[in-house]
Amino acid sequence: MENVMEAIQKIKRNQIQSVYMLRGTEQYFIDLFKSAIQKQLQEKVNDDFVTIDLTEVAVQDVIIDAETLPFFNEHKLIFALDPTFLKTKAEKTPLQHDLARLEQYVQSPAPFTTLVIIAPYEKIDERKKISRLLKKHVTNVDCQPIKQSELRKWMQQIANVYEVTFDEQVLALLESEFESNLFMLQKEMEKLATFAGENHHVTIQDTYELMSQSLTGNALQLVDAVLKRNMKDAFIIHKNIQKMGEEPIGLIALLGSQFRNILQAKILKQKGYPLQMIQSEIKAHPYAVKLAVERSNAYHVNQLEKMISLLTRTDEKMKRGEMEQNIAFEMLLYDLIHLS
Repeated sequence: MENVMEAIQKIKRNQIQSVYMLRGTEQYFIDLFKSAIQKQLQEKVNDDFVTIDLTEVAVQDVIIDAETLPFFNEHKLIFALDPTFLKTKAEKTPLQHDLARLEQYVQSPAPFTTLVIIAPYEKIDERKKISRLLKKHVTNVDCQPIKQSELRKWMQQIANVYEVTFDEQVLALLESEFESNLFMLQKEMEKLATFAGENHHVTIQDTYELMSQSLTGNALQLVDAVLKRNMKDAFIIHKNIQKMGEEPIGLIALLGSQFRNILQAKILKQKGYPLQMIQSEIKAHPYAVKLAVERSNAYHVNQLEKMISLLTRTDEKMKRGEMEQNIAFEMLLYDLIHLS
């Protein structure tokens, strides 16, 4: 089975197969594949592609369409969605799917048609004859969600597509920021690759300058500004966050989480825990934990405890309405930076 990026690379080289089956629940991968093949076949099909729901149309009717010569275009592109007859427990429908016709077709498909069967399921019933034939005779594309351990490999494949290299810090930061949003992750890597230009390399500084500012990313940079006792940068970042419409109370919660991680990392480090054990103790992304360990060097435990206490007291004042929130937050920044 091919992964999505491998399949797309072949499509871009015009190595297009007659039948594909997309297997998995990651809609982003499904959309990515569909977009790539539509773009590559655009001139041949003139944007005249067909989408058929197999819960409403019998598969034999899809085969008839696939085997019928195109009238006005050079090629046909058909997306066949939701083949429930492949599932372990096939859903009851009034349709009678003639699977024998599909079995015949996948072994001898029409050369003027590209048929993409989209099975958005965690698994299919491999015991069925049609499942075995689809596995043997068509190009299967893995569209399952990426496991954490495989995310970096996928990111490297994106880098290869754009012929660019990234600093290790950049990959780790992007991974921690966008691991739950593959669409945003690819868009950020694409943007950075475009910026790299002739250098074909992206540094951490490039990334900070160009990366779309997510709330977590701003919180990380705000923590850096506080640790560096840089009041000017801290206020600028706060103003940027205000423009994003984030309430100071929400930002305090994020900062509190960051400083608690730093405090926990400091305590564990003092106990002699290696980085790997610290990462297992702190339930956060490994890169975020690594940053917490590095940042913990800037303060003593009692200083970090005072900072968390300041955050807690300011949070309470805001919630009781004792102070205007943005003013209270700016005073908090001043106190954190000037804490002795």
